[in-house]
Amino acid sequence: QVQLVESGGGLAQAGGSLRLSCAASERTFSSYTMGWFRQAPGKEREFVAAISWFVGSTYYAASVKGRFTISRDNAKNTVYLQMNSLKPEDTAVYYCAATRYRSGSSDPTNYNLWGQGTQVTVSS
Repeated sequence: QVQLVESGGGLAQAGGSLRLSCAASERTFSSYTMGWFRQAPGKEREFVAAISWFVGSTYYAASVKGRFTISRDNAKNTVYLQMNSLKPEDTAVYYCAATRYRSGSSDPTNYNLWGQGTQVTVSS
């Protein structure tokens, strides 16, 4: 079973940038659609971005579109989330997730594999 390990979280100032990485343990990584979700204290887990395995199509939540970029490197079994123009409301634990769905999905129940999460804190 694929294991996912996130890294790259930390503290950033508003307007700054961070890049999250999610490394997968399996060579079949290229056949998984990958997603990023986040969960702030007291809130439900919400969709951030996804990238499909089939043609590499990308999907974004309206709140991050134009600021965040999801990408993948199948040779390294890694998916990235480049976060620019960070805002305090981006503060959350960020999770990567994997699904066999052909296209990206914003529904976390469609993802069956999850990483342990990485904390992102944006100060004002």
